[in-house]
Amino acid sequence: MKITAIRPQLKRIDRFAVFVDGVYSFSLSESAVLDSGITVGKEIDTKQLEAYKQVAERDKLYSQTLRFITLRLRSEWEVEHYLRRKGASPSLVNKILNKLRLLELVNDAKYAQSYIHDRQLTRPSSSRKLTFELRKKHVPQDIIDNALNVEDRDERQAIISLIERKRLQTRYSDDLKLMQYLSRQGFTTQILKKLLVNPNLRRSSSRSWCFLQKFVNNNSLRRNFIYLAPINAECTSRQTLQN
Repeated sequence: MKITAIRPQLKRIDRFAVFVDGVYSFSLSESAVLDSGITVGKEIDTKQLEAYKQVAERDKLYSQTLRFITLRLRSEWEVEHYLRRKGASPSLVNKILNKLRLLELVNDAKYAQSYIHDRQLTRPSSSRKLTFELRKKHVPQDIIDNALNVEDRDERQAIISLIERKRLQTRYSDDLKLMQYLSRQGFTTQILKKLLVNPNLRRSSSRSWCFLQKFVNNNSLRRNFIYLAPINAECTSRQTLQN
């Protein structure tokens, strides 16, 4: 048998079709073609052909994995889970993961930092909720802690931003619904108490400041938020006028 042609594929120019005795046999990426040393005119036997086909299968899986991680950043566990779903053997999973680690295409530390940064910009949440979400991706706890410290998150600003933004939505004009939403985001009594004693909050956003007082005093949430803040006269008068 002889390698008679190596041509770029029509639909995927990054891969090359390999023909044996004039018939299509398998395809390889450009790097795999170079690494394998395969050339037009090379004589091969049945054993070598099977070996090349195995290389082609591994190369195809690696290419698919690259596409998987370029859609968005993935944790190492997500990539491993993807490879296992594709039927990769444990040794092949480790081989591909090691290659991706060396290229820094899989890096849980970078993944955690990016995840926290993006969430802070789009959907601010508490550190507790972010930790829970990252743990679901099997990111180690020490990496999560470091990422939270690097990002230097200000939970006070996060909750203020949430209140101001959610108030623009009709469904969250109801105090109880907004309280329940903030509770689901994992904001604790401790951060709420710090906010209530922060004079900057009152000056910059009196609406948020008044709402937080309602939040920690609401009877429906006492099971989760046991601290009772004194109701400010300004907030009481505002509520009276609104009613």
